[in-house]
Amino acid sequence: MAQDTPGREPRIAVIVPHLNQPDHLERSLSALDAQSFDRAEVEVVVVDNGSRALPREVVARHPGVRLIEEPEPGPGPARNAGVAATRAPLLAFVDADCVADPRWLEVIADAFRDPQAEAIGGDVRILMRDPARPGPIEAYEAIFAFRQREYIRKMGFSGTGNLAMRREVFARVGPFAGIGAAEDAEWGRRARARGVVTRYEPRMIVHHPARESLRELQLKWDRHISHQFAEAAAQGRRGLAKWALKTAAMALSPAAEIPRILASDRVPDMRARLLAFGVLTRIRAYRARRMLEALLGGAARGASGRWNRD
Repeated sequence: MAQDTPGREPRIAVIVPHLNQPDHLERSLSALDAQSFDRAEVEVVVVDNGSRALPREVVARHPGVRLIEEPEPGPGPARNAGVAATRAPLLAFVDADCVADPRWLEVIADAFRDPQAEAIGGDVRILMRDPARPGPIEAYEAIFAFRQREYIRKMGFSGTGNLAMRREVFARVGPFAGIGAAEDAEWGRRARARGVVTRYEPRMIVHHPARESLRELQLKWDRHISHQFAEAAAQGRRGLAKWALKTAAMALSPAAEIPRILASDRVPDMRARLLAFGVLTRIRAYRARRMLEALLGGAARGASGRWNRD
């Protein structure tokens, strides 16, 4: 990406929330430096959300990138602060641990040449250490994590780690929610209620590292279960009855996923498919147990409020 040219107005604002991931942030910003799109038409803002140490040195190595702080915990408030600190008509959100494809910004700019395009979400792929021989969690997440096409086409929202929209759309829908909500799904619901259509753009690609351990996967699902249970409980007895049925279905669900595993083009061979199924059975059993605990009043209910300080 070429360096900033004074006097030119940016077309795209890239907003990167950050919390205690300086090494990942370095890799993410390096990927933005390597974009095919003209850097003079881009403004990049890193929003630190309470890290133990501000990533000043990391940001300083990338000319044109600004660092600001948002004390309110949560990626939603951090993204909102980034929107307020920028002025470009297009907003592009990427997480600090994501690596954007070299054409990521070029694809975003091209997609918004369509005047009907309001918001777009792209593909998120797992960044593997050795794509020819993925580890168990890499294989599992390659198949089951970040199912953006399904999120967008079936549920109408995009994960915020690879999301772009017009600034006017953000203004119409309003800011992302705070730490107590799954901010991507919640924002997507409000967007749909206001007639905003989010499109899936398969050429808009970012890569996300797999979790390092089964425990990290469990913590992720603790947060999701907490958010989802709060929504179910808000519906009263009917919501709790549905939750009980989903809990039972979760425990029995791994067998139903075998066709997906066999058909996936995101893992290289049968070995990787078997590894993915092994992790799937353990994670689905864990989710079923935590869902039951939430129904019975267990600790899983409160996980959403502490996720970004783990």
